[in-house]
Amino acid sequence: MNYILFDESIVRTNLLPLTFMRPVADIRIGILTIREKWEKRLKTKTSSLTDNYLSQKFPIIRENENVLINGSIIPNDEIIGVIKNLKRNQIVLYDDTIIALHVMEEELDRIGDQSSEGIEEIRISNPPQKINHTWEIFSKNETAIQEDYTLMTKGRKSQKISGTNRLIGEENIFIEKGARLEFVILNATTGPIYIGKDAEIMEGAVIRGPFALGEGAQVKMAAKIYGPTTVGPFCRVGGEISNSVLFGYSNKHHDGFLGHSVIAEWCNLGADTNTSNLKNTYDFVRVWSYAKQTFVNTHLQFCGLIMGDHSKCAIDTQFNTGTVVGVSANIFGSGLQRNFIPSFTWGGTSGHTNYNIKKAIEVAEIVFKRRNRTLDDTEKGLLTNVYNLTMKNKFL
Repeated sequence: MNYILFDESIVRTNLLPLTFMRPVADIRIGILTIREKWEKRLKTKTSSLTDNYLSQKFPIIRENENVLINGSIIPNDEIIGVIKNLKRNQIVLYDDTIIALHVMEEELDRIGDQSSEGIEEIRISNPPQKINHTWEIFSKNETAIQEDYTLMTKGRKSQKISGTNRLIGEENIFIEKGARLEFVILNATTGPIYIGKDAEIMEGAVIRGPFALGEGAQVKMAAKIYGPTTVGPFCRVGGEISNSVLFGYSNKHHDGFLGHSVIAEWCNLGADTNTSNLKNTYDFVRVWSYAKQTFVNTHLQFCGLIMGDHSKCAIDTQFNTGTVVGVSANIFGSGLQRNFIPSFTWGGTSGHTNYNIKKAIEVAEIVFKRRNRTLDDTEKGLLTNVYNLTMKNKFL
């Protein structure tokens, strides 16, 4: 069967700025992205049905028979069992949420236009884990890490851990091949700890689970990390981190606090960057909503920074509670930054101007090269499309 992960339009908008550069299914929560969770359980590759400008990097693969799967749903055993047996003209629902539907190739271009006549509804009994808002990525990360840890380590044996390390709850710690750690304290009594292939944790780091460190990622000396936290592939982190998710290839090299936050790919937080994650009044935190074009209530007391891909901030940057930063913003200046910083913004507390797209691409090329990657025409096209969207509507 051919499986295609589709974006719900409203969910995709709710998850901006994190979905400017990717389909919903490529959001990381837990150890894996949502796509990786589906592919691991279905034991096959998937493609995407998403916004047109993303289709060059994330093309749809069409076959005679296809199963469309909601890319914001985190799979479980019940859902996988139903989807694997899905037949033509069947749809899987929970309440009003479409989880999956079987379609023929000729029907792919008419999704949403078809009559419900002749469609057999299959309803699942338990509510699925679903990501509808940016802040749910860190608030649901504990369960996601635990589920991914079970999925990825079942029937496998961890690499041996050096005796220089201090391990608490060692049975809940899994180390992949090539990972390096010496003179580190790992406490997995509060949740599992997963260390990916070729990752490194330097001396003096103290980590409390649940925690996931992606392939090739690095934790700097004397870092303090509280779970549930995910540091994605090839990230570099130091200082203090609590209940945050970094998608991949992003840096928080130095001291400073990052809490209850989500950082997309290719971001850099300058030395002593700090995020406020709790209001002095202990009120619920409000954050900018791209869907509603205003600030909305998260109903959370703790919420820090949501940062889109390729954004950077200078040393000593201070982010207010519930700050949202778009794609490819360059932020600097003393004092607390504003709570919403649009994409391609250059500046800080003393004022902002537009970040020239040519300069933004030049910087991205340098950053990619530092990680032995090439910013190809597809990536440049993505950035340019987001830039054009932003210039049409500065609230993006």
